[in-house]
Amino acid sequence: MNDETLLAYYYADGNSEWIGVLLERYTLLLLGTCMKYLKNQEAAKDAVQQIFLKVISELPKYKVQYFKSWIYMIAKNYCLMQLRDKKITYSIDNDNAATGLVFENNTEELKEKEELMNNIELAINDLNIEQKKCIEMFYLEKKSYRLIAQITGYSILQVKSYIQNGKRNLKLLIEKRNNSELNH
Repeated sequence: MNDETLLAYYYADGNSEWIGVLLERYTLLLLGTCMKYLKNQEAAKDAVQQIFLKVISELPKYKVQYFKSWIYMIAKNYCLMQLRDKKITYSIDNDNAATGLVFENNTEELKEKEELMNNIELAINDLNIEQKKCIEMFYLEKKSYRLIAQITGYSILQVKSYIQNGKRNLKLLIEKRNNSELNH
C-alpha cells in the first residue's frame, strides 16, 4: 500500500497500526537524516525514537497529504533544535576556544542552510497548485515524470512544464525574498 492509502486508513479508523507501517517504512530515511545532522549514531537513534513519538502525537492534529516530506521536515527541525541545544551546552562545557570556534562556524552554516530551506518551503507554497504538486512529488517524494502524470492526470509534457516553470518561479521567489530581507 502506498503512503496515501495508509494515511487514508489511519484518518478513517484512527488505528495506530497504519502509522506503524509508515514509520517502519521511513526508519532508515529518518536515521540517515539524523546522522547527517547529528554526526553521532547513538544520538541519531535517540532522535528517531523522539521523532516517532512526535509523529504519533502530531499526525492526528493535521491532515497530512505527503507523509514522506512531512516526516522529513519533522526530522530536520528536530535535529536542528538538538544542534542548537548542543551549541549552548558545548560552549559552556568547552575550555578549548579554537574547537568552540569551529563548532560556532558549523552552527552558522547550519543556520544559513536552515534559512534557505525555510525560504524554499515558503516559496513552494507560493507556487500555483499544479507547479507545487509536481515540484513536491518530483523533488521531495522522488517520483518520476510518468508516475506524477499517472497520479495527477496531467500529461507527461505538462508535468515536465510544471516542474521547469516551478523551478524557475522558485528561483525568482527566493531571490525576491532575499532582496526584500536585505532591504529591511
